Amino acid sequence: MASPAPMSAPDRGTTGLRARLTVPVLAYCGILMAVMQTVVVPLLPDLPRLTGASPAAVSWMVTAALLSGAVLTPVLGRAGDMYGKRRVLLLSFALMTAGSVICASTSRIGVLIAARALQGAAVSVVPLSISILRDELPAERRGSAVSLMSSTVGIGAALGLPAAAVVIQYADWHTMFRVTAVLGATGVVLVRWAVPESPVREPGRFDMTGALGLAAGLICLLLAVSQGGQWGWGSARIVGLFLAAVLVLALWRWQQLRADRPLVDLRLVSRPRVGLAHVAALLTGFAFYANSLVTAQLVQAPKATGYGLGLSIVQTGLCLLPGGVTMLLFSPLSARLSAARGPRVTLALGAAVIAVGYAVRIADSRSLWMIIVGAAVVATGTTLAYSALPALVLRAVPAGQTASANGVNVLMRTIGQAVSSAAVAAVLVHHTVPVAGVPVPALHGYLVAFAVAAAVALAACAVALTIPGDPAPGPAPEAASGTAPDAPARARDGPRTVKGEAMEGA
Repeated sequence: MASPAPMSAPDRGTTGLRARLTVPVLAYCGILMAVMQTVVVPLLPDLPRLTGASPAAVSWMVTAALLSGAVLTPVLGRAGDMYGKRRVLLLSFALMTAGSVICASTSRIGVLIAARALQGAAVSVVPLSISILRDELPAERRGSAVSLMSSTVGIGAALGLPAAAVVIQYADWHTMFRVTAVLGATGVVLVRWAVPESPVREPGRFDMTGALGLAAGLICLLLAVSQGGQWGWGSARIVGLFLAAVLVLALWRWQQLRADRPLVDLRLVSRPRVGLAHVAALLTGFAFYANSLVTAQLVQAPKATGYGLGLSIVQTGLCLLPGGVTMLLFSPLSARLSAARGPRVTLALGAAVIAVGYAVRIADSRSLWMIIVGAAVVATGTTLAYSALPALVLRAVPAGQTASANGVNVLMRTIGQAVSSAAVAAVLVHHTVPVAGVPVPALHGYLVAFAVAAAVALAACAVALTIPGDPAPGPAPEAASGTAPDAPARARDGPRTVKGEAMEGA
């Protein structure tokens, strides 16, 4: 029986206010998610006094969100592919909002840590949103929308620090979470109103064994990486966690390769076009995160160090703000470059620009303006790289696995950021100078951190250049039914589910 002709844009409801707001609403959700990840940073020095907890306990407000985000992102991505991306997106955003409500109502550190773990679920917003955009938008709009969505991570991080610092300085610290709770609830309403549910599904039974195994392995790995500096890299706890991570992840890999419907299709990941994109994501995440970590510490260092500027938290946030603006401005350029040259070239160029930004930082890290310029150059490179990564993944995986595949890609970025945090901390601890009898990081330590990040960025560039290009175009499967290859998934498939469809022209 012949397939029906593809519906036109008006037939699909792709015009009108709600359709025009789909991309802005999803970008709003991505920015708010990134803001949520950074709003506690200005609070960390004061939280022991405010909560009566130890600094070690307070640090878990960051660690809990990191761990839950890393664990839940691939799990929720797979759930989105199976049960509906919009439905799972609403769930993750609702969990984030609930976490804000709890944080706004308590000062008990145990409850705050649990609430931050709920907020970590929002990290899956970006891969789910990218997958929705792939399914819903026509090819001519898809590239710029995906680039914008990818850039929201950096934009939100740059906005979150100064905004949180201002709120904390002039209001009760709970107010910050009340504001984010209102913004989160607004996001839930907007998503329900403006974002359609994608009909593209990967039917089957959810791999609960795989989800639990991945969660256990990632918790052991990231806990060891994030706590190694505090507990001691050679301590029995850290060594035991690393050994447990290796054992659990090895068993998880064995289970995944034998599962009928695995949580992560490792055979797909083993393909160079997918696997190398994940390696590049890990390296880019490392290189990007060092910029925020080192810049914030450097400009707040006391002037007595000879290089520090002694800036306040609010002033520090304002120094990072130009980087966020740069990411917003350069996301359309990234999409055009990927369309003209391919996302592989965009990724390689972005990684190279990140390395150039660190070269600027090494050349001059005493002048405020040069610090801002160097950080903005790194942000520019990050925009190019982060926007190219999902485009690479979308081109290489079946339509029914886009959310889970992008979830794994975001997971690799998260692991890269965690390793970056540990590496920067280790470098700075080993390069200190005494100031008023207190050891503080030396300028040489910051320069070494910049050099390490630049080297990792160049490694990401090299990996990007080894990613195979798109295969030669052949007869599209849709040609037999008369459907255009670049038509959005909803137009091709109507309300039915789609399994194993290859992505074309992302």
